[in-house]
Amino acid sequence: MSTINYSEKIPNNVNLGEDRTLQRALEGWQPNFIHWWDDVGPDGSTNYDVYLRTAVSVDPQGWAQFGHVKMRDYRWGIFLNPGDANREVHFGDHKGEKAWQDVPGEHRANLRRIIVTQGDTEPASVEQQRHLGLTAPSMYDMRNLFQINVEEGRHLWAMVYLLHKHFGRDGREEAEALLQRQSGDQDNPRILGAFNEKTPDWLAFFMFTYFTDRDGKFQLSALAESAFDPLARTTKFMLTEEAHHMFVGESGVSRVLSRTAAVMNELKTDDPQKVRAAGAIDLGTIQRYLNFHYSVTIDLFGADQSSNAATFYSSGLKGRYEEGKRTDDHILKGQTYKVLEVKDGQLLEKDVPMLNALNEVLRDDFIKDSVAGVGRWNKVLEKAGIPTRLVVPHKAFNRQIGALAGIKMSPEGRVVNEQEWAAKKSEWLPTPEDFAFVASLMGRVVEPGKFAGWIAPPVMGINRQPVDFEYIRFG
Repeated sequence: MSTINYSEKIPNNVNLGEDRTLQRALEGWQPNFIHWWDDVGPDGSTNYDVYLRTAVSVDPQGWAQFGHVKMRDYRWGIFLNPGDANREVHFGDHKGEKAWQDVPGEHRANLRRIIVTQGDTEPASVEQQRHLGLTAPSMYDMRNLFQINVEEGRHLWAMVYLLHKHFGRDGREEAEALLQRQSGDQDNPRILGAFNEKTPDWLAFFMFTYFTDRDGKFQLSALAESAFDPLARTTKFMLTEEAHHMFVGESGVSRVLSRTAAVMNELKTDDPQKVRAAGAIDLGTIQRYLNFHYSVTIDLFGADQSSNAATFYSSGLKGRYEEGKRTDDHILKGQTYKVLEVKDGQLLEKDVPMLNALNEVLRDDFIKDSVAGVGRWNKVLEKAGIPTRLVVPHKAFNRQIGALAGIKMSPEGRVVNEQEWAAKKSEWLPTPEDFAFVASLMGRVVEPGKFAGWIAPPVMGINRQPVDFEYIRFG
């Protein structure tokens, strides 16, 4: 078991105390992080004691403890999975060589870019979600939001540690910049588009944590294969925490569907206006939110053909999802993969070199995983006797990146003209009226065991506590 030293100012399992220069640099960054948290972290939450899970070990059998703590006092720290002195690079041009403990000079710029891009997403989602505590549908949900927020903060620490330890002055400057960019800021926005979108309400939050945190799962899994061992070990531990974020999204949407189905059955209607009038979210609105969050998230994987993706793989910087379970040669030269393009108004497949299509490979893995979860949501409707089913839109729908960017496409995957897109867009993507309606339901409910009328309670509480446990003590 690799325990974490909590006697240090910065809890860690990397013997930080033995590197005084690095420790002083990170202790210098820490006040800026707390200032950022106070400035754009969860709104109005400073005096709350929140029932949070804190990592105490990287052993999967007993890695966390629970207790009430103020979020700004949360013990953020630096935790890497245990190392393996004999680990080898298992893909790309360096396959079979010893994994790297330091950054090779020729890969320095690319590795820094990968770490900065990953690091930039972590504070961005805290900024996107900062107002949600003011409209939480229950104390249970508010606590889950805050747990995600502190873990995104820790994931930022994970990337900042790598920048400080392995990239010298450049790394220190990049670490400062991670706190200077801000989600949605016109002058200094976050690096990736999805992290500049608003998360205006809790339905958007559940969709974000289901889809966009799932992108995180796949990106982190690809980085957990990296030949750069400190990055691989860091992201492996981050995945332990990421699983909770996706659970919050999946179970959140399930509970919204459960409540909507109950209202439809009580009223014996599928009329969206009647469902809305009864204070539930109609299935059409849920489908439009799904369409939007899914399409924005699959853009995060990048262009369908990318020379950078080929370079990152061949160099050993970033593998595929579950690289070790694949049965090919893990070098991929001469292999092909199918990507989509539109020619003469038709959607066609074409073969391209697999190395250049690795973004698409990862996107397709993500899609398969996402579709499975949507199937679980449909089981909620099926169990309630509701015939409607949620559907994942075609991967060419509403794309802004790559060969499919700007193509007008129906959710079923049919190329449409500008007129049809304009006429049908309000059926396919959330409208201002949808956002206004969902916003109208967002009243704060924080009495233990009570839930807003648009969402069902969870099946069980957190860490075997009852659902009506006092998850937050308001100061």
